[in-house]
Amino acid sequence: MQSPFFNLYNHGFARVAVAVPDCKVADPGFNAERTIALAEQAAARGAALVSFPELGLSAYSCEDLFQQRALLEASLQALQSVLQASLRIAPALIVGLPLKVDHQLYNCAVVVHAGRILGVVPKSYLPNYSEFYEARQFSSADCAVTRRTRLLGQDVDFGSHLLFEIGNIPDFRFHIEICEDVWVPIPPSSFAALAGATVLVNLSASNIVVGKSGYRHQLVSQQSARCLAAYLYSSAGNGESTTDLAWDGQALICENGELLAESERFAEGGHVIYADIDLERLSRERFHQTTFGQSVRRHADEVRRFEVVRFDVQVPQDQDLPLQRRVARFPYVPANAEQRELRCREVYNIQVQALVQRLSSSNIKKVVIGVSGGLDSTHALLVCAKAMDKLGLPRSNILAYTMPGFATSSRTLVQAHQLMAQVGCSAQEIDIRPSCEQMLKDLDHPYSRGEPVYDITFENVQAGERTNHLFRLANHHGAIVIGTGDLSELALGWCTYGVGDHMSHYNVNASVPKTLITHLVRWVAESGSLELKQPEVLIHILETEISPELVPGASDGEPGQRTQDFIGPYELQDFNLYYILRYGFTPAKVAFLAHSAWQDRSIGHWPDGLHGARNQYSLPQIKKNLGIFVYRFFKTSQFKRSCVPNAPKVGSGGSLSPRGDWRAPSDGEATVWLQDLERIPDLEA
Repeated sequence: MQSPFFNLYNHGFARVAVAVPDCKVADPGFNAERTIALAEQAAARGAALVSFPELGLSAYSCEDLFQQRALLEASLQALQSVLQASLRIAPALIVGLPLKVDHQLYNCAVVVHAGRILGVVPKSYLPNYSEFYEARQFSSADCAVTRRTRLLGQDVDFGSHLLFEIGNIPDFRFHIEICEDVWVPIPPSSFAALAGATVLVNLSASNIVVGKSGYRHQLVSQQSARCLAAYLYSSAGNGESTTDLAWDGQALICENGELLAESERFAEGGHVIYADIDLERLSRERFHQTTFGQSVRRHADEVRRFEVVRFDVQVPQDQDLPLQRRVARFPYVPANAEQRELRCREVYNIQVQALVQRLSSSNIKKVVIGVSGGLDSTHALLVCAKAMDKLGLPRSNILAYTMPGFATSSRTLVQAHQLMAQVGCSAQEIDIRPSCEQMLKDLDHPYSRGEPVYDITFENVQAGERTNHLFRLANHHGAIVIGTGDLSELALGWCTYGVGDHMSHYNVNASVPKTLITHLVRWVAESGSLELKQPEVLIHILETEISPELVPGASDGEPGQRTQDFIGPYELQDFNLYYILRYGFTPAKVAFLAHSAWQDRSIGHWPDGLHGARNQYSLPQIKKNLGIFVYRFFKTSQFKRSCVPNAPKVGSGGSLSPRGDWRAPSDGEATVWLQDLERIPDLEA
């Protein structure tokens, strides 16, 4: 079944390509043939834009041959061949060649589409140092005296001031610069980005020397990040003259600092790389980062120089075109073991530093924490232990209490005691059942009359009684209460408001999602970052079913509640949280991304035993759980987030503090998100 839902172009993406053909020096006919062949390959893959190397139709290393009329005319004939081929090739093509305009020779990029020349962009900065001698043959774009020229029978725009906009692909406006233009302190593409270009294209030749490849990575990545743009970069490959130089044919595509695609260097034969760039994400980042708009205002004179050439490209929007881009199933948790170790270490240090500062500034030397034997309180206790070590205080200043209720299992109770013993904190147990029974009796709750009624009141009496004890214990011992609830629970409203696990004096976990806390606990167990006598207890806790343990189960070994049965799998809900909170994407796009992530069966993407990596979710499952998320997030939970305790932000994925990343009305509606959810098919493709 074909559906517009399964097409990347219908979700703010566009497929782009960078091609590096074989070439022959001063043989434009051959070069045009190879250029057209790679353009046809890119068209078959559904690309909207294909970029080729600098002076690719003539070859870059022609030197003084550029002064020969025969070569210039042959280059024009090659352009004519590409122009003719573009009548049957859907994407826009950007090719490089030498062009004579008003008695001056320019190193140019020409945009071709559907038999039309849409514009010609001359190179702005001509390197004339070391192995480069371009000013001997060419004039800079600044030398141009005209903004229009006649080329192959067409009147076309000419100049470095041109932007090109694909009208039928939202947010697709591109700018072209040539090789050295990106190596200067302020590349022309910087101003083009301020003028609305989301895709920056560099036609480069760029010979290779030791270390240059790594510098290209930095250059392209950083320019894409600074400009909040995609950046397409080519360099000359097989066939260029090796009289004094060598060529590696490196091609790169980056998006906002992230490398999406890279070619094999020193490859034999022509090659094409592809990337599906997220234009909506780039646009969203620009209006989210308000200093981008301030830069537009500051450089208004440069921005106003640009003119926009608009055209449409025929792309396959009515057929299935799956995303060919890796979408991480765990956006908060790197799949790579080394990067994951670094992430865990940094998050842990942020949490510890924040707690150290809070204790130091308040001149408080003790903390109170409830320890359930579950995941969140375990990690919060580990943070407290490290903070005490850094402050030079004994871990006995951590006043830890496990507070069994009506549904506490023997497993979690034992784990709580084992954990407290391993940490070396002050450990006590308070049975909250007597005080809860009194409260239920005061409420005339059916449970107090022997009826097995386990409603929300029954649950919240226990949660509230635990928190009430913790605050009074803190008063009694001159301490502060450390909150343990995480970002995922806060997003879904999975906490008891006010006098419950919603409240504390300081919450070290509030901006850490559940999927990341899982790996933080594992990292502490395996890294030795915190001195524990037997860290194996942490592994046992990781293997425990996530449950609030507020409703009695069928047996002591089986919890009466499984959290993920109510609110959905945390790995899906954390995925939903990341893309809705960080980028403001619609539910339909989030589902498209989730479907792409969980249909990718490449185990190589999920190495090192990453928890949940091999799970598979169908589109109906994704839709169902996304529905749970948007309803709870937008409709029922904001009032809890509007008054949360202080907590450190740990990641660019965002926090939900009303003083930080998220300010929203407590009485908002979820209607528009639920309506958008209906765009998601109920069946797989």
